[in-house]
Amino acid sequence: MRIDEMFASSVEPVFSFEFFPPKTPEGERGLLDAIETLSELRPGFVSVTWGAGGSTRSQTIEIVSMIRERYGLEAMPHLTSVGATVEELHESLRAMRDQKLTNVLALRGDPPAGTNAFEPVPGGLSYASELTRLVAESYDFCIVGACYPEVHQEAPDGPSDLSRLREKVDAGARVLITQLFFDNADYFRFVDRARGAGIEVPIVPGILPVRSEEQVRRFTALCGASIPEDLDERLRELHGDPEAVRELGADWALDQCRELLAEGAPGIHFYTINRAEPAAHVVRTMRRERPWPAAIASRYGDS
Repeated sequence: MRIDEMFASSVEPVFSFEFFPPKTPEGERGLLDAIETLSELRPGFVSVTWGAGGSTRSQTIEIVSMIRERYGLEAMPHLTSVGATVEELHESLRAMRDQKLTNVLALRGDPPAGTNAFEPVPGGLSYASELTRLVAESYDFCIVGACYPEVHQEAPDGPSDLSRLREKVDAGARVLITQLFFDNADYFRFVDRARGAGIEVPIVPGILPVRSEEQVRRFTALCGASIPEDLDERLRELHGDPEAVRELGADWALDQCRELLAEGAPGIHFYTINRAEPAAHVVRTMRRERPWPAAIASRYGDS
């Protein structure tokens, strides 16, 4: 099912999970365990990331196809333009089409490790809006895009970032998933600014349940997200107690999701890091509590 149609027709929030292709046999077992557990929750869809420079291209498509066939879930591959020519992007898109996939998350991608700025390869693309347009003009996929509640780290300011996002939506993005954030006020302000800029597609909050202090500091440094002062202080207090950090992360994610859904967010996309818990715990709790309003269509989820 197309993800834009999923949001348009759903009477409840859509929950979804992100996975990444493993690099080791142990990692593969962890991924399969996570998929097995989370598939039982019948998410609206799952997504699988694309390795830097397309390094996991075939593996990403294989995992997506496996999830669809074995578990009957809607699975979406990511696609980035890092290190890829236009023809190589078409090759990947044709492979997805041949597998009868219906959704793709189109991303520019991060600069390769060790570099300070993104540089397209000769014959490549510079912006996610260009990739979105390429997909929209030649393929019948529902295109999902990324957005940044705290402003993309390469954007000079918020208005410039919104202008780029509007270009992406105008090019064909039908659903947006946010970068991770830990302060819901950032999401609410961002959606208000996006709506003011004429961006009307569903904007799905992306949530990362913290599993370790080192991990969350590394991820936020990479993507430009911030750690709220009170969360930062509690992480420092719990330094050296990994179990307590995981409990804090689960509680923080639960509180975030409870408020986001109560205010009308159209769903939650979990960055699982190939671990089922605590995302599974959050989804089970949300479905039991049902904190969302009777009609979830709102300024945060209009389609």
